[in-house]
Amino acid sequence: MDQRIIDLYDTFTHGGMDRRQFLDRLATLAGSTAAAVALLPMLQNDYAQAAIVPPDDARLVTERLAFESPKGKINGYLARSKAKAKRPVVLVIHENRGLNPHLEDVARRFATEGFLAYAVDLLSLVGGTPESEDAARELHAKLNQDDAVAALVAAVSFLKQHPESTGKVGAVGFCFGGLMVNRLAAASADLDAGVAYYGRQIPAAQVPAIKAPLLLHYAETDPGVNAGIAEYEAALKANNKRFTVHMYPGAQHAFNNDTGAARYNKAAADLAWSRTVAFFKDTLGDPSKV
Repeated sequence: MDQRIIDLYDTFTHGGMDRRQFLDRLATLAGSTAAAVALLPMLQNDYAQAAIVPPDDARLVTERLAFESPKGKINGYLARSKAKAKRPVVLVIHENRGLNPHLEDVARRFATEGFLAYAVDLLSLVGGTPESEDAARELHAKLNQDDAVAALVAAVSFLKQHPESTGKVGAVGFCFGGLMVNRLAAASADLDAGVAYYGRQIPAAQVPAIKAPLLLHYAETDPGVNAGIAEYEAALKANNKRFTVHMYPGAQHAFNNDTGAARYNKAAADLAWSRTVAFFKDTLGDPSKV
């Protein structure tokens, strides 16, 4: 697909234009309105595909679970193995469209690896994630990021105290969630590990507060996010932080999201996933040994 079209969609999904502007510009790039309509299914997320691990997987137990934060009640989705045991926890933080079927599937994937996995809905702060992706994106624009960080700090404390938790909590986030992982690492001394997928970076002045080791995944074709890598890496090195950076050649922003055909990159996603699981097993403890 023409890179200009992918870039246009990326601008739209990150709030750079409204839907009418996006469709008008897409029609211009595609050559006609009919061609633009034909391209839409490849650009938009198809949550019917969000079932690498089915919701009714016989190995797992899932439930809706809320916790209290300084900013009010926060909802989420908990997934765990049916075999009861104390397990390290992975906190899953969504993109800018809230807690949707894709992120619930990501939580189930971690659960099949043996972790206690909790996908948080930060849009609880502004009413909760709506079914419509466009409505979720618009609602996300009303979210106060400082409030979201406060909620995530509370989530770490909540998950450390869960009766099936070993007390070790890591966080993984995608896009907006990647930024939130970086911010959470600086805000919570209790976070044990963080994995940020194509997440924007925090200012160098905040880096000294980071205690958790970090794993940072980036896509080669993602200029807006990648512009901050060098400064962030320099600050992490200068402050003797534990971190690893991986750049995925040929990958687009959101390469892990298998529900978006235009940007999903299976090779990059599979490699990043294997690295992420290994990192959490190393930093949080191997659930298979529980």
